Amino acid sequence: MKLFRRKPAFTDARGAITDILDGVPLNAVTIITNKKGAVRANHYHKKTVQYTYVLSGRVKYVSKGKGRATSAILRPGDLAVSPPTEWHATEALTDATFLALAHGLRHGRDYEKDTFRLAEPLIKPKKARK
Repeated sequence: MKLFRRKPAFTDARGAITDILDGVPLNAVTIITNKKGAVRANHYHKKTVQYTYVLSGRVKYVSKGKGRATSAILRPGDLAVSPPTEWHATEALTDATFLALAHGLRHGRDYEKDTFRLAEPLIKPKKARK
């Protein structure tokens, strides 16, 4: 995982302009909302680069390439990049919203063609309380 802390490129009295990606072709831009404690992903893509950009809340992002798993706490304005074959998973530490941006097959009807579930999850969902 590569992690970028995006800052506004331009700010004035009206607000700010922040470039999330520049010069990167995309096949999908998806908004994902999460309730606190929600675990998502626990998969990888063989041909797709996935960009995760946090809009609100805090998200634990775990990824595993060829080495050990690494994790980061993402906040609004943070961008995590997972290249092809890198395992990745998220856990919402608060109610959170993020964008999943993809360059590759991971979109629309072809989503499952390049999404491979992990036999052993990076983040295990917590059991529901009774």
